[in-house]
Amino acid sequence: MNVRKVVILLAGLLAAWPLAAQFRDDQFKRDAFSQNYTDTSQTAKSDSSALFSFKEFFGGLAGKNKASLKTLTMGSAVLVGSNQIYNRQYWKLPIIYGGIGAGIYGGIRFNKLYQQTEETKYQTFSTLCYVGAGLAYWGSLLDGAVMFDRGGQYPNPAKATVYSILLPGLGQIYNGELWKIPIYWGGLAASVHFWIDNNVQYQRWKWIHNQATSTDETITERPPYSGENAKYYRDLYRRYRDYSILATALVYLIQVIDANVFAYMQGFDVSDDISMQLEPAVLSTQYASMSPAVGMRIGLTF
Repeated sequence: MNVRKVVILLAGLLAAWPLAAQFRDDQFKRDAFSQNYTDTSQTAKSDSSALFSFKEFFGGLAGKNKASLKTLTMGSAVLVGSNQIYNRQYWKLPIIYGGIGAGIYGGIRFNKLYQQTEETKYQTFSTLCYVGAGLAYWGSLLDGAVMFDRGGQYPNPAKATVYSILLPGLGQIYNGELWKIPIYWGGLAASVHFWIDNNVQYQRWKWIHNQATSTDETITERPPYSGENAKYYRDLYRRYRDYSILATALVYLIQVIDANVFAYMQGFDVSDDISMQLEPAVLSTQYASMSPAVGMRIGLTF
């Protein structure tokens, strides 16, 4: 056997022997394996995975504690304007409530006029009013995310996530990854296009099937398709429509996850430096009864 290999092997064994002795020590075992994982301290409470905390939410509104953006956004989805109350921007509340209230009132009013007159312009006005109310509601949530924790960590993963939920692609813009916008917007546009197109074809073949299989003798003109053919195409386009809905939901979900993950990864070193450093080191121990051990330290960069 090569003498150099024998020397290196013996040196490695001598360096590893004190470390093995340390791991065999009974006190070390007791300390290593007796950790209490049912800690009920304040730190453990702060890491709670509860989806929503009423105490945190209402305490934040009262100014008694800090609230997370997740909690505030979920609370504001029900109690509109909570984000503005938390940020102490009370002057925005009349704008939000006025916009939502005016939109709902206008929608109901024009809908009644449409039912009385059957003029399509009133139906259009009613729809526009409801859309305006929805935009005021959406704007209140987005404003709360924008104004939350000003001057804090950038990018804030919570902000990036809420941005992407409220407006697909906005989280990527916030993270500075503009090149992803055409990918996600293109994916959503294509999915919605096929969703609408397949739904139109499904409704068309559904009507043809109903006409072809109807027993109503007052129908004088039947479609030039049999009931079986119409049923085949009806089910086909319904399946395609469902796939398009699923694709839309997947693209939307992926861009939300992407915004959250890459906001967290902004602080990671993603350079091309892949190297290893090997150097001698003195391995100290926290127990006074054990002497320091001499060994090798390996540093990896990747």
